[in-house]
Amino acid sequence: MGKEFIELFEKWADTYDESVTGHDIEYKEVFKHYDQLLQKVANRSFGHVLEFGPGTGNLTAKMIEKGLKVTGVEPSPSMRKIAKEKLANKTEIVDGDFLSFPVDQPIDTFVSSYAFHHLTDEEKETAIAKYGNLLASGGKIVFADTMYESAKSYKRAIEKAMENGFHNLAEDLQREYYTTIPLLKGLLEQNGFTPRFKQCNDFVWIMEGVKK
Repeated sequence: MGKEFIELFEKWADTYDESVTGHDIEYKEVFKHYDQLLQKVANRSFGHVLEFGPGTGNLTAKMIEKGLKVTGVEPSPSMRKIAKEKLANKTEIVDGDFLSFPVDQPIDTFVSSYAFHHLTDEEKETAIAKYGNLLASGGKIVFADTMYESAKSYKRAIEKAMENGFHNLAEDLQREYYTTIPLLKGLLEQNGFTPRFKQCNDFVWIMEGVKK
């Protein structure tokens, strides 16, 4: 479940923070408004937050600054190491993934940024159902990720990347499991969430689900 991408993140860990600042022209638009985007996720979160894929801890830091209790779940050892150093052990970051994580205390908000696309649509369905069973009324899912309004717009994004000569981006869009907003909206509604989607740039939307 997303474990096939760990090697990629092991290699990317040392240069990840440079990538998100827009130095890589192919991914500049993917990470446009990165800092503000993460802040919006943090602002929508509350209580005890369980964060999937904290990576180097950029979103984690914003939530800690907000006074939230955060538990990070990160499958990449190299990413965990950098995050722990950056955050000076102000929070717990454990091994795990979107379906395997500690639940030894109540969770109020599940958050993630740039990671949910590592799951197939079937795995996304399983994950959202699991979160729905764990959250009390008012609990939230707040995920920022690349997603599309339709299969047609997804296909067009791949074509545009190829037209621009962004072959790494085009390969990424085809290799991983990007999905559509209508599918995610349906999964949230089926599991007792009120969904809301907010576009942040040409690629990334914030998906917010509030448990009824």
